[in-house]
Amino acid sequence: MRFLLLGLLFVLAGGVDKNNFKTCDQSSFCRRCRKVEPDNSPFEVQLGTTKIFPDHITVDVVNKENQHVFSLKVVGLKGKKFHVEVDEKAPLKARYRVVDALKVPPATEGVTVKKDEGSIVVECAGNRAVIVATPFRIDFFHGESLVVSANAKGLMKFEHLRKKSEPIAAAVEEAGEVAPAENDVEQRNEEEDPGAWEENFKSHHDSKPNGPEAVALDFTFPQAEVLFGIPEHADSFALKPTLGSEPYRLYNLDVFEYELDSPMALYGSIPVIYGHGEGNTAGVYWQNAAETWVDVYNANAKKNVMSSIVNFVSGSRQAADPPAAHFMSESGIMDYFILLGPTPMDTFTQYTDLTGVAPLPQTFALGYHQSRWNYNDENDVASVHDKFDEHDIPVDTIWLDIEYTDAKKYFTWDNHKFPHPLEMIRNLTERGRHLTIIIDPHIKRDGGYFFHNDCTDRGYYVKNKDDRDYEGWCWPGAASYADFFNPEVRKYYADQYQLDKFDTTTADVMLWNDMNEPSVFNGPEVTMLKDNIHFGDWEHRDVHNLYGHMHVIGTFEGLVRRSGGAQRPFILSRAHFAGTQRFAAIWTGDNFAEWGHLQASVKMCLSEAVAGMSFCGADVGGFFGNPDAELFERWYQAGAFQPFFRAHSHIDTRRREPWLMPEATMLVIRDAIRRRYSYLPFWYTLFYEHERSGRPVMRPLLTHYPLDKETFGIDYEYLLGDILLVHPVLQQGVSKVDVYFPAIDGKKEGDVWYDVDDYRKITTAGFESVPVDNYKIPVYQRGGTIVTKKERVRRAATLMINDPVTFVVALDKEHSARGTLYVDDEKSYNYRDGKYIYLNLEFKNNVLTSRKNDEKANYDTGSWVERIVIVGLEHVPKSATLSVSGEPQSVTLEVNKHGESIVVRKPGVALSRKWSIQLNY
Repeated sequence: MRFLLLGLLFVLAGGVDKNNFKTCDQSSFCRRCRKVEPDNSPFEVQLGTTKIFPDHITVDVVNKENQHVFSLKVVGLKGKKFHVEVDEKAPLKARYRVVDALKVPPATEGVTVKKDEGSIVVECAGNRAVIVATPFRIDFFHGESLVVSANAKGLMKFEHLRKKSEPIAAAVEEAGEVAPAENDVEQRNEEEDPGAWEENFKSHHDSKPNGPEAVALDFTFPQAEVLFGIPEHADSFALKPTLGSEPYRLYNLDVFEYELDSPMALYGSIPVIYGHGEGNTAGVYWQNAAETWVDVYNANAKKNVMSSIVNFVSGSRQAADPPAAHFMSESGIMDYFILLGPTPMDTFTQYTDLTGVAPLPQTFALGYHQSRWNYNDENDVASVHDKFDEHDIPVDTIWLDIEYTDAKKYFTWDNHKFPHPLEMIRNLTERGRHLTIIIDPHIKRDGGYFFHNDCTDRGYYVKNKDDRDYEGWCWPGAASYADFFNPEVRKYYADQYQLDKFDTTTADVMLWNDMNEPSVFNGPEVTMLKDNIHFGDWEHRDVHNLYGHMHVIGTFEGLVRRSGGAQRPFILSRAHFAGTQRFAAIWTGDNFAEWGHLQASVKMCLSEAVAGMSFCGADVGGFFGNPDAELFERWYQAGAFQPFFRAHSHIDTRRREPWLMPEATMLVIRDAIRRRYSYLPFWYTLFYEHERSGRPVMRPLLTHYPLDKETFGIDYEYLLGDILLVHPVLQQGVSKVDVYFPAIDGKKEGDVWYDVDDYRKITTAGFESVPVDNYKIPVYQRGGTIVTKKERVRRAATLMINDPVTFVVALDKEHSARGTLYVDDEKSYNYRDGKYIYLNLEFKNNVLTSRKNDEKANYDTGSWVERIVIVGLEHVPKSATLSVSGEPQSVTLEVNKHGESIVVRKPGVALSRKWSIQLNY
């Protein structure tokens, strides 16, 4: 068994072998969906079947090629959204519906309905969905602007369930419909496809007991010039056209050393897409957990019926075909949400309004994480821990990979290497730090292992098609997989995290859920068989992309219960789906130590961020390979300005702790990590505001500069909030980089930007060549903002909680600025009971004021104001006066030697007080 596992690992670790993963042409349902001819849709609305309800309508849709009838439901939702479902009206059996992605059932809005001979108009809060009867199409309008059209290209396909052996006419008659007079061309084509009823890939057989059951639909974005979204892919932020090549694939897979600039599937699948143009942004969330392929059509493609619609609405006869996306899923129903925008931020928050947000993490989770596969034993952990202090490098978490366990049996320890885990954990927590351990979903099949015995005895494993426990191969060797779709299994799993069971851990131990695509080394495409059976009698093909999501829910519930609901959990997951952001952070998986993968980390986390997944990062330095000093330095500098900041590497790489590098490199790395810690109040406030509003933490430039076409294709720099512009150094051997400063009006006028290192001011839009050295990456603060920092070097974030703050006030062209600061205990859920401070900071007319945004909330913080830096003043003030509760007092004022900034030193006022500072001239 050991040699087999080593062989499998050798194959996997040798770089991605594309032959191990399907192409569209090797996937029967993708083949069939792609064969649909455009502009000839057989679907037609039966207007006479319309039923009107207070917040929705239903109406029948018929496929004229086989007379099969479907039920269409259009629901008005609050917040400029529509929800659409299409399902068989009388299916042979129920089809799977995703129920675990949405945070709650969305709030509906009342609708009014108008009908004429050829359409139904569903109006909702000033917006409308126009259902065109023949051929079936739904046009969605924001106000008077057409923003999304479903089935405009006529690519809709809905393969109804049928019995394999029966004649076509009999199947139709049994469903209570009129049999077609001629042969059913569509059904014949579906069933003649060699993979319709069973399919082989390499040595693996898929029995497909339900036969062909794909659903597919195209969405056109008439106002858009660029499409983005549908992570996770190692590709550009702006989606590329796929006709004539491979579609983007959404199918959670364990891919080693993944290929760059590729639409191949990776570890996560979030089926939300956005179309953006100068006048509008709109989105579509395609709620389907089965394997999904997405074809992307860009502008200037072959003209079709959509051109006529756009031309009619715009009055133009020469409008180019707008971008479109064609979603193709193997099973399930047609279930999608239309996000009407009209701005980029509107669409992003409309999506998180449906699927939820990342909850505010503990502050330590925003610090630096040190990981490796693997730290060998307790002495190794202690040595690494001590070395951080020896070299004055902050760190918050040490991570343990799979080797800490007893023979890859999770919820156990290797008692030879880790004989005293509680003492090891205490050594970390006494210095303000945490331990994170890995627990994967594969369960070692070992008769002496309690977890395996419980799952076997209670029927908790995923079953194969013959209703026996499914057995695959993963790190432990022979393994089975807990069925997290079963609520009883999730409860059992959550129970194992409790301290009366896993009593060699503490509430300060956090979790890493890896390999949860799920990864099966000997399975098709390194994952589970599609005809396996889950709780509820659903095939794995129906729920595949949700498996990791359900795994993480079990862990999240366990960690919340472990602390009695007191502490916020931290979980890192590799697999993810829509809504996983409510439970876990993610990272970009098994990357490589090369410049292209550093570049990809920015693009990938931007795509994740607009899809709700704000807590994203990449393995700093690359998981595979050994980075040279320059790449290592630049990766730390980039990682310090990404939401999740962790160094991690493969077991076969050289040790990479910062002090093992040449001293010059160690000093650059230390500087990057310290800079991260200095901005922790800023990061913490961004994450609080994300939870409060749904706005992404990391943002593409087009979010706040939607009229500037140059931003549409920029994915090498980004915004943190609307405050910092970050341009990591992503190329080897450069002494300068071209930073783009976006235009407010889309043409020339730009914001004021200040270099965070020397406060050099940029006042015009466009590209600016910025010199860089080993320590320098371009980071700019936008004029009109206020950033909070903590500048005392500590061992860990938890030790900074009462440290004083520095406010950096960057003035705009009107010599004003605004900002916010959020403060609480940084670990508990008490903030949800009003135990926090949320400050509004404003500089106007030479006065800086601080007041609470939420007067009813309060938190007794020990933090106070140590420094105030003001940049962008036209004239140097003579003095400054602090007023606290109406009592004025003078404060020390310093001017830097070039006059770019002034510093108010030690005003000494507590953050919880209301105060102001007046500059006197």
